Amino acid sequence: MEYVIFDLEWDNVFYKKEKRFINQILQIGAVKLDSDFNIIDSLSVTIRSTLSKRVTGRFATLTGITTEKMLSGIPLEDAVKQFNEFSRDALVTMTWSDSDLYTIVENEKLLKNSGVSFNMNFYLDLQKLVQAKMREKGYENKNQVSLEFAAEFFGISTEEYSMHTAVDDSTVCGRLLKICYNEDVFKTLLRDTKDPEFYRRLHFKSYPITDISDKALDKTQFCFCCPECSTKLNRISKWKYRNRWFSSPFRCPKCNDKYIGRVFAKMNFDGVTYKKRLSKIEKKEVSNGVQSVSEKM
Repeated sequence: MEYVIFDLEWDNVFYKKEKRFINQILQIGAVKLDSDFNIIDSLSVTIRSTLSKRVTGRFATLTGITTEKMLSGIPLEDAVKQFNEFSRDALVTMTWSDSDLYTIVENEKLLKNSGVSFNMNFYLDLQKLVQAKMREKGYENKNQVSLEFAAEFFGISTEEYSMHTAVDDSTVCGRLLKICYNEDVFKTLLRDTKDPEFYRRLHFKSYPITDISDKALDKTQFCFCCPECSTKLNRISKWKYRNRWFSSPFRCPKCNDKYIGRVFAKMNFDGVTYKKRLSKIEKKEVSNGVQSVSEKM
C-alpha cells in the first residue's frame, strides 16, 4: 500500500480571460510513502507560467523560485502528468489543509482543453489528523495551525528543510504523519474523490446573503435578548444592509434600553452560518443639554 503527500506553491497573477487575479501553481512537490509511512520516493517540478513573465518578489523570497527558475520550468499540463504518474498507485493522497484543492480547481480551468486533471483516489486533510493528535496531547486552541508550528510541537526540527518549497513541506508532512497516525481518526477523515459531492463542494463558492427576505435565512437568528434581564428585545425599525451586515435598532420592553443588533449571514455548501453582534446605545449629556448617542459593545 502506498500513500502520497503533496504540496503546491503558487503565485498571485492576473488572469485576463476572467479579468481577475488567481493563484497559479508554479511548483508541485510530493513524497511517496510505504505502508509503514517511510518515504520511498519524491517529486519536485517547477512550472512555467502561461499568465505572467515574472514572479512576485514575495513569492521568490518565500519559495526561492526566481523568475529565471520559473521561466525554465515545464508547462502545467506536463507537470500534472508527472504528478499523476508519480501518484498512480497511491491509495490515499494527502495535503496540509485542503486549500491546495481549491487552487487545483482554479488552475484546472487553464487545462480545460487538454483533458488533463489531478488524479486522486481517496483524499485526506493531514492538518486535521495532526491537530487531532495535538488536542489529544492537551493543545486546546481550535484555530488551524501552520505546518512549522505543528512540526515544532512534535519536536521535528525544520532547520534542515527549506520550508515553503513544495517537496520539503511534503517531507515534513510525512514525518508528522508517522508520529500522529491513528487508524480510527484516519478512516474518519478519508474522502472519496469519486463521490460527485467531493468536487461539488470544492466548486461551491461561499457568499454573503444580502437580501433579508432570502428564504434560506433562519429568522430566529435575527432575534436578540437583553443582556441585562434576558427579555426578548423588540425591533423598532426595518433591517438595513451595509458592509455585509444586516443591522437594526432594538429596545428592551423591560429595561427600556436601546441596542443595535447586527447579523452577518453566509451561504456555505452545508448551509448558512451566522455571526451576531449586539451593542448598547449609550446616551451622553453635553454642556448645552443636548444628548448625543454612542454605541457600547
